[in-house]
Amino acid sequence: MTQQPQQQLQVLNALDVAKTQWYHFTAIIIAGMGFFTDAYDLFCISLVTKLLGRIYYHVDGSPSPGSLPPSVAASVNGVAFCGTLSGQLFFGWLGDKMGRKRVYGMTLMLMVLSSVASGLSFGRSPKGVMTTLCFFRFWLGFGIGGDYPLSATIMSEYANKKTRGAFIAAVFAMQGLGILAGGMVAIIVSSAFKNRFEAPPYSVDPVGSTVPEADYVWRIILVFGAMPAALTYYWRMKMPETARYTALVAKNAKQAAADMSKVLQTEIEEEQGKVEGIASSNTFGLFSAEFLRRHGLHLVGTTTTWFLLDIAFYSQNLFQKDIFSAIGWIPKAATMNALEEVYRIARAQTLIALCGTVPGYWFTVGLIDIIGRFTIQIMGFAMMTVFMLGLAIPYHHWTTPGNQIGFVVMYGFTFFFANFGPNSTTFIVPAEIFPARLRSTCHGISAASGKLGAIIGSFGFLYLAQNPNPAKADHGYPPGIGVRNSLFLLAGCNLIGLFCTFLVPESKGKSLEEMSGENEDIAEGNSTTVPV
Repeated sequence: MTQQPQQQLQVLNALDVAKTQWYHFTAIIIAGMGFFTDAYDLFCISLVTKLLGRIYYHVDGSPSPGSLPPSVAASVNGVAFCGTLSGQLFFGWLGDKMGRKRVYGMTLMLMVLSSVASGLSFGRSPKGVMTTLCFFRFWLGFGIGGDYPLSATIMSEYANKKTRGAFIAAVFAMQGLGILAGGMVAIIVSSAFKNRFEAPPYSVDPVGSTVPEADYVWRIILVFGAMPAALTYYWRMKMPETARYTALVAKNAKQAAADMSKVLQTEIEEEQGKVEGIASSNTFGLFSAEFLRRHGLHLVGTTTTWFLLDIAFYSQNLFQKDIFSAIGWIPKAATMNALEEVYRIARAQTLIALCGTVPGYWFTVGLIDIIGRFTIQIMGFAMMTVFMLGLAIPYHHWTTPGNQIGFVVMYGFTFFFANFGPNSTTFIVPAEIFPARLRSTCHGISAASGKLGAIIGSFGFLYLAQNPNPAKADHGYPPGIGVRNSLFLLAGCNLIGLFCTFLVPESKGKSLEEMSGENEDIAEGNSTTVPV
């Protein structure tokens, strides 16, 4: 039996062929503001870790400012990722069980409340403050984790097949704006406090270089992350459930047709018989032999590529400030006061976001439905490998005075091709190639694999990038393999990611049901339910 377009449910076909309409843009904004918040909250911590060290871990008589002990720095940077990984698995599974919309509101409220609570972290001692900060950042990460599979799934299920890639990419691109906003908020807040409360450099007055008011700075930066998410809560709750969940998972053809008739402003037939037919022929579970046969290699492809990408992406992103310090782009800590250091770190990260991070996301939005997911991912992994080797091989050249700008340009290109490459496509593809009733779960598993890579990148880079000479390693850290060898290691991860991309199918221009095989199930359902 040949596959005909009319075998697809009318409500799903109407979504696939719909022209780009206002509801597409509202869905992008509603889902995108969650990602804006995700990126802001996950990355803003790297802007204030040096400040936390100065405030809470000052050592009298030390020639250099206080810094977070290795275990504390690893916890503060990594605990949100642990929460995110847990949230991706839990809310991904829950999104397939309870529905996308119902779970979507839970994740947003958790993000808002935890974001505010992070900034209000309390304690009478440094240990107390850091413990409460880590506790709230874990739950912040848990909420953020849920946003990954749900935002991707909702956008893919609302979009038409012609521009679906661009719509999901646009949601993910809000991450770039979130990183940019984190830097800009830190610049504005640190500048305002720096001008209001003047302080000498650490080398002149170690105690006076960190004014008491500096404690407000990191709290304001963290709390601000709650605002964009809180503003979109009302509209997130007003969105109807996706037709694909309502029809293919909840098996309620009448509700799916009614919801999408309102959204698309056209009359749509119910087709309850077809829905019942699909339900009877499409019952395999995640751990079944049938899933393994149909989608096993696809899941291996989406999990491995995201895992390898995030090792490289997050180890770079979280530790930009250390790389900038190593090449002399940010002055030595002792020559600045606490607020000046926050300002300099934020300015450097904002410049990289503006020049390398943000443009890459939007190149993906513009080109993904023209050149396809596979091509962008292969090209991105290849170029990241090339640029990381370009940083690593002549590393000593880049660190000599006068060559630092070249290093930053090369570093910016690795970010550009991460975002116009696998950082975007690894998010998009898992939302397109799995069946509706397992889509959110499989996206959550793929994303959690990525976050495992982020944890390895974040924690590993803290130790690996340390100078091999024990005398030159940061206080409290064992000697590592150095920044140069770490870059070689990251280039290797990108190269393996390139080969793993061949396990993932191209979904450009195809309907979700065509990619997942559900059109075939619809055909089978028709043959069993429609009388001859």
